[in-house]
Amino acid sequence: MRMRSALATATAALAAAACLTAAGPSYANGPQNNACSPTVSIDRFSDALDKTTYQGTFVGNFSALAVGRDGSLAAVSDRSALFSLDAGTLAPRGVVALADENGAALDSEGLVVDRDGTRLISSEGEPAVRRHSADGRILDRLPVPDSLRVAPAGRAVSNGTFEGLTWFRGGLLASMEYALSGDSAGIVRFQTWDRHKGAFALSAQYGYRADTGLGIPEVTALPDGRLLVLERGFTSGVGNTVRLYLADPRRATDTSGIENLTGQDGVRLIRKALLADIAACPDLGATAKQPQPNPLLDNIEAMAVTGRAQGRLNVLLASDDNQNSVQTTRFYYLRVRV
Repeated sequence: MRMRSALATATAALAAAACLTAAGPSYANGPQNNACSPTVSIDRFSDALDKTTYQGTFVGNFSALAVGRDGSLAAVSDRSALFSLDAGTLAPRGVVALADENGAALDSEGLVVDRDGTRLISSEGEPAVRRHSADGRILDRLPVPDSLRVAPAGRAVSNGTFEGLTWFRGGLLASMEYALSGDSAGIVRFQTWDRHKGAFALSAQYGYRADTGLGIPEVTALPDGRLLVLERGFTSGVGNTVRLYLADPRRATDTSGIENLTGQDGVRLIRKALLADIAACPDLGATAKQPQPNPLLDNIEAMAVTGRAQGRLNVLLASDDNQNSVQTTRFYYLRVRV
């Protein structure tokens, strides 16, 4: 999402991601025990791609990251560009333009890479989830419940629909960024699809309560069915709030048939536990171009699990700089114990 002021299973994806390397240029390095919390530490960050171009395309505006079975790293920009990045150096290796069925630009927000190399990409404009070939061609699109469409077609607010996308239980899960009209503030919907013989069909839906004033920019499933969830907000003159949660939907109520979620209707929402507030991480010498609670922070919007080492997940985050001179395209290398 352009911030204003106010299928491989997850197991296969993690196995493939293990071949990602940790080295790279232009990193600010710190001790290996740079704790953000008892369960999360930050190894380093990289501003290597900030305000750069590749083959005439601005490199930035990153809204999602995904790892392929071969360990390759893909990134999608919300300005209709799909990048291939070198897993070690982050250097761009390719870029293709994205467009909808009429050739119009897409506000691309979520990304997963299928085992055959196709890309599933969510767009928050309609919203929609489309299957694209590696060269950007649209292959098909998934069904979407009417209620999740942007008003007046549905009950979603503009620029607040499918932000996160991840493999989930052999199918897919997309997270809305903000609550639907009629649902209590802060309760957002997670929509899932089952996959059978390559086709995706609508399945269960769940409710998740975000912290006050925050939205959901990204979600990533773990092999055991739990989720890593990013929550994010921005306050002018103060800066960004970014928190990482571990969420468990395994006993949550299927809300697909419930019109309004009030939080007091007996519905079991997805349980969550705070892993870390990124503002609590050591800054590692980072600088910010605008006020931030911690100069390390920026508009963090993308997340991928890139492997596992020493009992912890390697989690890569990236910020969306909105092609703005006071924001930074920054990558964050975390280790997370779940």
